This record gives sequence, C-alpha cells and structure tokens, in this order.
Amino acid sequence: MFAPLTETMALTLSTTNHRSDIVGLKYVYPVLSRRAGGLSIGVNFNTNNACNWRCIYCQVPELTLGTAPVLDFALLEQELRGFLAHVLHGDFYPQFQVPEDRRVIKDIAIAGNGEPTSLQKLPEAVGLIGRIATELGVFPASRFVLITNGSLIHKAWGQDGLKILHQYGGEVWFKFDCADAAQRKLINHAAQGTEAAINNLVIASTLCRTKIQTCVFEYRDQGWSKAQRQAYLDALARIKAETAIEKVMLYTLARPSAQPEAGDLAKCPPEVLHGLADDVRALGFGVSVNF
Repeated sequence: MFAPLTETMALTLSTTNHRSDIVGLKYVYPVLSRRAGGLSIGVNFNTNNACNWRCIYCQVPELTLGTAPVLDFALLEQELRGFLAHVLHGDFYPQFQVPEDRRVIKDIAIAGNGEPTSLQKLPEAVGLIGRIATELGVFPASRFVLITNGSLIHKAWGQDGLKILHQYGGEVWFKFDCADAAQRKLINHAAQGTEAAINNLVIASTLCRTKIQTCVFEYRDQGWSKAQRQAYLDALARIKAETAIEKVMLYTLARPSAQPEAGDLAKCPPEVLHGLADDVRALGFGVSVNF
C-alpha cells in the first residue's frame, strides 16, 4: 500500500523539486516534469546514489561512483501498485497541490539517482513495471521512458532491457550533452568517448524508439565555443544519417547542482538555446526546448 506521509514531507510538487523521497517510498516518486509536461512517476533503481558518470550539473547529493544495488522486486511491485492506485483513485493530486491541468500521468520514467542501466536485472525490472502499469490501465495511454547516459547499452542486459521496453511501447531518452572530447570529460566525467556513444545510440535506436537529450548551460560564464558547437552538430549529422532518431530535446538548468562545480554553472541564455535549436532543426530533427 501507499505509505502515509509524515508532517515533515513536502506537500507541493513543482518542476524544481525532484526529491526521490518526497512520498516516503524507496523506489517510486512523483515529479512534475518540464519535458513530460505533467506528472511523471519516477522509478529509482540507484537508491545508493551511485552512477558510472558524474555530470557536474547532477542534483543528486553525495553522488558516488558505482552501480545500482540489488533490487527488491517484491518491494518495487508493492510500492508501484500502491502509488499508482493512490494517484488514480486516491487524493494524491489535491494532497500535493498539483495544478488541475497537470492531473494526468504523462509517463512512468526509469531514472532516479544514478545510471539505471547499471542494474543487471534491467530486463526483469522493465518487464515488472510494464506489466503492473498495463494491468492498472496506465499503459498504453501514458509513456514508458528510460532515461540513460547510454554508456551500457552495448551490454547484453542493456539490450534485453530495451527490447522489453519496446514491447510496452516505451522509449529511450539518451543523454548526449556534447561531442568534444575535453568537454565530455569536464561535463560528464565520462570515460566513454564520442565514438562509443554514437555506437550505443545506433544500438539503442534499432531496439527501441530513441530520443536525444542535451543539457546546455554556461560554465564559468562561458558557453560553448564555436568548435564545441560544430562538433556537436557534426555528431548529430552523423547520427541522423546512421539512425532513425527523429527528436532532440534541448534543455538547460532548472534545479541547483549538488556537485562541487555548482557555483560555476549558470543557465543557458534563451536566445543561445533557441539558436542551437534552429541549427539542429536544419539537420532534419524535431526539437523541443525547455528552460
């Protein structure tokens, strides 16, 4: 069943509050998502705050290098069934002061506090979520989304997870913040290079509907250089030629980073982000822009 809230828990959802403990559950949490445009129900496999990357804009506190811990499937099922029932048939929306026009489940998103595809039981977990949401009538009306940095898509469990996601009509939101090697190390602290990232994008796009997500911001009052911008556009041109990917989601910072570089980060100016969006559209992609 859905766990009762304590008086100390926040009772208002907003696009700037993505706390994974907001309803007192281990794996399941609600979000008002800018990109989804309404209520997104998050599923967090990385309850240990562990990730194989360390993006400097990441909002996860005490982020550590590592993988997702062993998943308690019985608890995940209990939480997801109980929470979905509370949203669908209970007083969740007024309790959390959700605006009337946002009172619809836009998606169930596997995201959370680290890289979700580091869970080697990913296929089983995706299948469980898909079955529960279908039984309760959430799917196929709502989307099923896996938000990932894409670095483990070449692994067998990553590919099997995407195949099952596809069976439930799901989609992959693949992080691709930049293509310049030095920029990738600075922003994402990723050992994986651009070539490997594009290869994994190709794999993902053959297994499941895939969209690219890119976070654009200023670092120490500097935006992208001309060379960095061109490297990104050149990579997208190649991706367009080699995959069936149709959508790029551009966004900038909305919540404070919990990383040491937080003070060096600032939102991307609207005119810069819209200018980049125009260049990406010229390559043949559909583009969404969120501030």
